[in-house]
Amino acid sequence: MTGNASLTLPAPAKLNRMLHVVGKRPDGYHELQTLFQFLDHGDTLHFRLRNDEAITLSPAIENVSTEDNLIVRAARLLQATVDQALPGVDITLEKRLPMGGGLGGGSSDAATTLLALDHLWQLDLDTDTLATLGLSLGADVPVFVRGFAAWGEGVGERLVPAALDTPWFVVIHPGVSVSTAGVFGHAQLTRDTPLISMSRALQGGHNDCEAVVRRLEPGIGEVIDLLRHYGPAMLTGTGACVFCPFEEETAALELEQEILYGIARHAYPDRWSVFRARGCNISPLHQALNRLRVSSSTGVS
Repeated sequence: MTGNASLTLPAPAKLNRMLHVVGKRPDGYHELQTLFQFLDHGDTLHFRLRNDEAITLSPAIENVSTEDNLIVRAARLLQATVDQALPGVDITLEKRLPMGGGLGGGSSDAATTLLALDHLWQLDLDTDTLATLGLSLGADVPVFVRGFAAWGEGVGERLVPAALDTPWFVVIHPGVSVSTAGVFGHAQLTRDTPLISMSRALQGGHNDCEAVVRRLEPGIGEVIDLLRHYGPAMLTGTGACVFCPFEEETAALELEQEILYGIARHAYPDRWSVFRARGCNISPLHQALNRLRVSSSTGVS
């Protein structure tokens, strides 16, 4: 470990290509079946080792204290896990993913922090250990740590690699927030969808949270209805983002530009935001780490 060593890595978004709520557990959590897929779009984190043991994060995120931020919690958790003195780290976050959008931004940031610091601190922890640490931070963190598109069960932590198609997606955030606890605590949430196999899920599914989210935030329903004019649009997670797949980038680009133009001329609410991205079965984070390992082994800088 050398002072001032640095590393920049992506923290990609995820989509739930389907999400079934199949039961409620005694601990209050819900049993799920879902398909996770990554996007080539997300946050970026910059790490630089310090000469002391302090952990810093900038810039501050509105309404989230530094100590409560999943990035700082992940760094401190990893620091406390190993029985050795470790240097501190300055972390800078370039935030692109909306808070509470169902894209896994906070979980992805935490996973990137675990993997980045494992590399910078030269800990060489195995993936299972890092995924277990990640699970203590949030149910979605393990899929980002493991880095492959996956069939998820349990609370989403039991993962099996899945070979999904990799279309282009147009993703709209309606500029509203949805409480995950509010969705899963809602009396009208479907909690008894029959179990299906992964092979059946790969043929298509739905999101059991949609009906409740429409009741809680009608504006999200408007986005779903709009995008379904173009394809099989779906809510991701508990929202608020809605995505629509396209086989060709040109079609996704045309719709993205149409939405942006509509926002600009006030045909759609100014609070809406939109982006297009490609689906990935290997996380961009792991693609970047693999390139780093190859360059390190060959001596290429």
